[in-house]
Amino acid sequence: MDLFVVLVICLSILIFLFLWNQRHAKGKLPPGPTPLPIVGNILQINIKNVSKSISKLAEDYGPVFTLYFGMKPTVVLHGYEAVKQVLIDQSEEFSGRGSLPVADNINQGLGIVFSNGEIWKQTRRFSLMVLRNMGMGKRTIEHRIQEEALCLVEALKKTNGSPCDPTLLLSCAPCNVICSIIFRNRFEYNDERLLTLIKYFNENSRLVSTPWVELYNTFPSLLHYFPGSHNTIFKNMTEQRKFILEEIKKHQESLDLNNPQDFIDYFLIKMEKEKHNKHSEFTMDNLITTVWDVFSAGTETTSLTLRYGLLLLLKHPEVTAKVQEEIDRVVGRNRSPCMQDKSCMPYTDAVLHEIQRYIDLVPSSMPHAATQDVKFREYLIPKGTVILTSLTSVLHDDNEFSNPGQFDPGHFLDESGNFKKTDHFMAFSAGKRVCVGEGLARMELFLLLVSILQHFTLKSVVDPKHIDTAPSFKGLISIPPFCEMCFIPV
Repeated sequence: MDLFVVLVICLSILIFLFLWNQRHAKGKLPPGPTPLPIVGNILQINIKNVSKSISKLAEDYGPVFTLYFGMKPTVVLHGYEAVKQVLIDQSEEFSGRGSLPVADNINQGLGIVFSNGEIWKQTRRFSLMVLRNMGMGKRTIEHRIQEEALCLVEALKKTNGSPCDPTLLLSCAPCNVICSIIFRNRFEYNDERLLTLIKYFNENSRLVSTPWVELYNTFPSLLHYFPGSHNTIFKNMTEQRKFILEEIKKHQESLDLNNPQDFIDYFLIKMEKEKHNKHSEFTMDNLITTVWDVFSAGTETTSLTLRYGLLLLLKHPEVTAKVQEEIDRVVGRNRSPCMQDKSCMPYTDAVLHEIQRYIDLVPSSMPHAATQDVKFREYLIPKGTVILTSLTSVLHDDNEFSNPGQFDPGHFLDESGNFKKTDHFMAFSAGKRVCVGEGLARMELFLLLVSILQHFTLKSVVDPKHIDTAPSFKGLISIPPFCEMCFIPV
């Protein structure tokens, strides 16, 4: 009986706090569907496809509205104008990173992706400098990607044209490019350490997009001690961090302070220079998390895009044929493609952009947060409020793209067949939180995909008409469905 009384009192306090908080914020935040005590609007959202629910709610509440995920309000931006205003026009005020409990539990506010304030500013600035020093956007890294593309081609040849799931191979290539930047070496595609690392990334990408993890991110305090897939994510991330720490220890033993060879060396040297600064952001924990961030963003997003891209090319053989005709005409068969070729390959460029537009890889971007009390349109958004930007509403805007629900490279071509840019292309987000590795990812996608299509004819194991391109999961990330395919050497 005593326990029952305690529970009733606790529940009453929670309801009171929720109602007080809602009333307190009502005059400042945009309107939205009426939330229920404690659970908020979670029952009005399809947690299997939050992006779709947001689009439906925008029909009733307009481009700016408030949703309660549990007891915390989140301001949602829908449509190009609203998203642009937050990410670009008022990027400084909305450059904070909103909480994502499943990641925060391990990263503890460190690194590039999930950090805020001075840690974020210094770590991001330093990481960009190092990545440029390592050749990002230059011939140095382009040559490295070309070498890795040849390794990928050789690995695909070993499938002998038989049906295969290319997931691991398509992960190995971008992962090795990142390894060369961070560790200054690559792994063979059958190396157990590489395959284990990739397995963790693949599994986590799938799990963070499941309904359970959506619920965990809404009620972390309640669900943290329950069994569930969030524990698998934590375990995988912990194992990855152990691997990274082992590599860092090797670097510490061979470090030459005057001759940094890779990302870890640069960071260790920075740590040495600031060892007497008690408030330095350059710590061992921050190094581990930053390396994990670079790995995660640089490996999984590129490999998922490649997988989804090949699936779409299987579904649309007429598009594939046009790309391969352009490759034959511009690159030929006797040399590797290079970035200079891109300007002469408008159709291929359009296909790459359309793949990224269509798959909508990160539907709502990562959560942002207001860094101060912000006047936004007729609303006053308090400091710390989580901001959700619907990239789906931008990438699938029917005012910009004639058939947003269809895969059509014509969305990025003008009447003369030249590549057509659009400000609506926000596949890498935009503003101050734009993806650090955007330049590297663009280079990888072009060189790897063109290399594959230069050497292979893609063959589906089913009639292309029956290929399902709908994501198997669409939560934080859009995960492509399982699909076997054949790589027939040309």
